[in-house]
Amino acid sequence: MLEIDIKHLPTSDELIGSDDTPVDNEDQNFVPNVLLFLLEYIWGNRDDWFFAVDMGVYHTTGLNPKVPVVPDGFLSLGVERRKGGGSRKSYVVWEEQNIAPIFALEVVSQTPGGEYDEKLAINRQLGVKYYAIYNPKFWRRDGHPPLEVYKLVEGDYQLQFREPLWMPEIGLGIGRCVLPSDRLRREVLSWFDEQGDRYLSAEEQERLAKEQERLAKDQARHRVEQLETLLRSHGLDPNQLAE
Repeated sequence: MLEIDIKHLPTSDELIGSDDTPVDNEDQNFVPNVLLFLLEYIWGNRDDWFFAVDMGVYHTTGLNPKVPVVPDGFLSLGVERRKGGGSRKSYVVWEEQNIAPIFALEVVSQTPGGEYDEKLAINRQLGVKYYAIYNPKFWRRDGHPPLEVYKLVEGDYQLQFREPLWMPEIGLGIGRCVLPSDRLRREVLSWFDEQGDRYLSAEEQERLAKEQERLAKDQARHRVEQLETLLRSHGLDPNQLAE
């Protein structure tokens, strides 16, 4: 086994930045970005997390610390939201207090990328607690369900069978949905609370608040109309009473 000199590891400035390999499926960018934008809203007042899309993760658990693993999306907890107040070019585990991502996501594309074997093994060795494989289009070809989430238990990955899956170490659940606000009605992944309810986006929250306000006004108007009807049934004129 190759020994790594941890005293002379390269810095983030010496390493290659985010992966520039083109994706062959727009879901590889769209799906993890939906999760990122939701987190920006759900955890908007927190600075102890980092979620990245298509960013290299450099680590010392492989053969070469200069060769990153590049998930379609990943989440780390207990790290700076913006490192040193700036943006990361990559995620270098030895510069992040040796905190590995707690969640990693792979979106399967037309060209298989080792999501079910090679990348699974890399994430297991890295110590990623939850490893999710989202395969909405090619799951029949690959002989796997559209969504698989593995949990690291005593050094081995165990496939979880609930959806949405609650992840207590993260404080979020993960599962599939179709966003009502999406005109194209695309299936995506979303975050859920412990009760299994999907977290709404800021846009959905605003729309819901407006709908609740409209319903409240309708109910108030209906109550006034009922009262006026009752008064008239007793021979009283509501307009005269108002004066």
